[in-house]
Amino acid sequence: MAIRKIRLKGDSILKKKSRPVEKFDERLHQLIDDMIQTMKEENGIGIAAPQVGILRRIVVVKVEEDVHELVNPVITKTCGEQEVTEGCLSFPGRYGITKRPKEVLVEAKDRNDKKIALSGEGLLSAIICHEIDHLEGILFESRIVKEIEQEFLDKN
Repeated sequence: MAIRKIRLKGDSILKKKSRPVEKFDERLHQLIDDMIQTMKEENGIGIAAPQVGILRRIVVVKVEEDVHELVNPVITKTCGEQEVTEGCLSFPGRYGITKRPKEVLVEAKDRNDKKIALSGEGLLSAIICHEIDHLEGILFESRIVKEIEQEFLDKN
């Protein structure tokens, strides 16, 4: 496993749409392993392949100790709405309140080309939506309804 360089605000790759994964091979496994390692090293709770410079439809999300690998994810159902505090590994030090679905159902494949479904609510729902936005070239800053200062987060 290797730590990959996180692409930061201003990098044009972050605004490009990712292509579907077609080959489920050792290179894919290595990329997913690297993404997990990079996310953990950066204390993140989610990462998408474009954030490490790869325009493929792959996201990794983490809630508590559970890590979910989603290849070619598609949100098939949403329910409700919530306001959440978000940050992004590609926008260090920037935080904001966004509106996301309260619940989502996503269908994807795992690293071995097996179909999987994942439902999430609350924080997991927000992470899934945030990371899938990256695959579409949509950045969280475009979803911010209210900026939050770091000092406010440090106090709470």
